Amino acid sequence: MSNTSAKMPDGPRGVVEPERRDWLPMSDSRGRGRIDAKVLPEEARLHNRSLILQTLFREGKHSRADLARVTGLTKVSVSHVVEDLLSEEMLCEVGTPELARRGKPPMMLEFNIEAFQIICVDLSHSTLFRGAVMGPNGTVLHRTDVAIEGRRGQEALALVVELLQTLFGQLSAPVLGIGVGSPGAVTFSGTVIRAQSLGWEGIDIKAVLGACFSCHVSVANDANLAVQAERSHASGSDDMILVRIGHEVGAGLLLGGAQLFGSRSAAGEIGHVACGVGTPLLCTCGKKGCLETVLASARLDTALKSSSTAEARHQVLVDAGKALGNVLAPLVVALELSEIVLSGPHLILDGPLSEAVRLTVRSRALPIAAPDVPVRMTVLGDDIVLRGAATQVMREQLGIS
Repeated sequence: MSNTSAKMPDGPRGVVEPERRDWLPMSDSRGRGRIDAKVLPEEARLHNRSLILQTLFREGKHSRADLARVTGLTKVSVSHVVEDLLSEEMLCEVGTPELARRGKPPMMLEFNIEAFQIICVDLSHSTLFRGAVMGPNGTVLHRTDVAIEGRRGQEALALVVELLQTLFGQLSAPVLGIGVGSPGAVTFSGTVIRAQSLGWEGIDIKAVLGACFSCHVSVANDANLAVQAERSHASGSDDMILVRIGHEVGAGLLLGGAQLFGSRSAAGEIGHVACGVGTPLLCTCGKKGCLETVLASARLDTALKSSSTAEARHQVLVDAGKALGNVLAPLVVALELSEIVLSGPHLILDGPLSEAVRLTVRSRALPIAAPDVPVRMTVLGDDIVLRGAATQVMREQLGIS
């Protein structure tokens, strides 16, 4: 399938697009304090805006004086940014503190979680595309799923547009953007380099959906979004690998708190690494022995259903866990990872499979290089990619990470 020249359906018909505010995208908000380097006034304003939004979103209520002290910005800068954000209804004034102070009590400010909504879709499951309208805090407000039913290429892309049309009709507030989690390698610019399971190759999903819906679109690999969500909303460590098992098998990597993507946007594409279990099954990539042949959810489900006894089903899970452990062991040693997180069908992954992963990694590495690294399921369940997609939209649009 070729890239952006593919003809796509028109945007949503009969759907009134919510009022769009001119919120400028932000780059990052990890740093705090005044900007020391010489920057343009507009860059400084965006930086200050990001700091204030990040502080109120993560820490809760603050007065203007509190914001100046916490962020290191001047009171004048804080005042200017706050007035802009109040006029855009991004912030609300929520009264004065109950404890009395000398002088005039300060007015407290709060991030307005009803200011906007985010549309998120997860394309990583083997049988359906999952979609949701979400609030800024990760709350799912509406859900809509559509069955894939074997669609690939153009038909699969048209189904994504159809799902988004339905989700736009469920909005009850202005839309901040669309977040998409796709299997396969995805560039920073939103192009799916290759997603074997969906028959996509070199498709600029961001451009296609942006043209259809005229709003900000963020597209990323599903496992990369999942590891972002695990770090932001759960107890993920600074040095971990999250393995996403769905339509395909991929991994998101964190090292020292920084996410690894690779120079070709393919870091974590472990599904097509030989897993060393001697499987004769042919992979979608044309090779034999790939991890996906035993661990992709559809392949694993088929193997379990074809097993006639409990012992045989147990062995299928153990073999799949050993295959994953074989692939992960070198990564755990080379990167000195502190935990392995699994995301996918909980009933299948949690138990014999995850234990086999742990034991295999331990047996294939020296204890000093890779002590007994814990293997656990994500606590975010099936919504992990959706929450990661919402997190990425907020970071790109508002600088909130």
